[in-house]
Amino acid sequence: MTDPTQDPYAAYAAMRSACPVQAVSAGSGERTSYLVTGYAEAREALADARLSKDTAAFFAGKGSPRRLHPAVAHTMLATDPPEHTRLRKLVTKAFTTGAVTHLRPFITRVTDELLDQWTAGEPFDLMAGLAVPLPVIVICELLGVPQADRSEVRRWSEELFAAGQPDVIDAASHSLADYMTGLIAAKRRTPGSSLLDQLISARDGDDRFSEEELVSLAVLLLVAGHETTANFLGNALLALLQHPAELHRLQQKPDDLPAALDELLRFDSPVSTATFRYTTEPVTLGGTDIPAGTPVLIALGAANRDPQRFPSPDLLELDRDAAAHLGFGHGIHRCVGAPLAKAEAEIALRALLTRFPEIRLAVPPDRLEWRHTRLVRGLASLPVTLR
Repeated sequence: MTDPTQDPYAAYAAMRSACPVQAVSAGSGERTSYLVTGYAEAREALADARLSKDTAAFFAGKGSPRRLHPAVAHTMLATDPPEHTRLRKLVTKAFTTGAVTHLRPFITRVTDELLDQWTAGEPFDLMAGLAVPLPVIVICELLGVPQADRSEVRRWSEELFAAGQPDVIDAASHSLADYMTGLIAAKRRTPGSSLLDQLISARDGDDRFSEEELVSLAVLLLVAGHETTANFLGNALLALLQHPAELHRLQQKPDDLPAALDELLRFDSPVSTATFRYTTEPVTLGGTDIPAGTPVLIALGAANRDPQRFPSPDLLELDRDAAAHLGFGHGIHRCVGAPLAKAEAEIALRALLTRFPEIRLAVPPDRLEWRHTRLVRGLASLPVTLR
């Protein structure tokens, strides 16, 4: 039997063919949720204002043993307009295509430095050696996180996605929030020019932007700024290694890489399930009636393999027009860091394919270990080698 962690797509297909929107239960006594696996239904749900992301309102008065730090529990991702609009406006400029262009030389230099550590002929864990550290270094540089703190920050971020370990997640949320609170205080004493410094200036000059929101925004940018990109890189390279003809094509024409990124994102999405939403009134989605006050889980990975939208979805076809994929979400909550993620992936994959044309998997695909996480889909390690 196929491990659903390794390959969830067969299970997604079975659910989607039965019904693209269906009720699911997490277990005895648990609240019923609705899972969306169809593309059209997912896209509609992502843009529907009747599906709220205000987790504080949803869980108010329900009681929970969890002790997530408020800065992690109530980020910009867990708000609706007008709060979401106000907070997103503060960071959008930092992630425009133009702003990311200025970061490209830095991303290229870091990529080369990481790959310089690879000894030809020896196995190399692409996750530990490139896919994880590259986006960590980039987002830490952007935010102004000191070099000495980055390994600890990375560990806390990884622990936030420790599925089935609520105590670990809760402790990591407090560690990250406490760290960011301290870093903000240090930057107020010694200002710099980083994105975090700019947010501090905005906070100190605007009564509508609270200190709690500043800490929350900083934590969100740090975590979201590298977790998904690391998985994007790992999943994309694995897909290419398992499709030699497409890999060879990109090696022959590396300038085709930017156009291929959307198909790589569609084929094995680094975010498997969109963040929490619930209905604020009765909603009919894909012919299914969903009562008010009900959680709705949107399976982005399933939607991106819907044959109604992407014919032969289980094939990697780099010349496919996959720009409408939902790997970055859709609507007002679409990933603000998408231009940065694509730039990092393009630069890293181009360097790999150019410098190491004989790159190969070092283990059979069924021996690869996947991370057990709730929201993201990514590899724990990706051993590769030259031969």
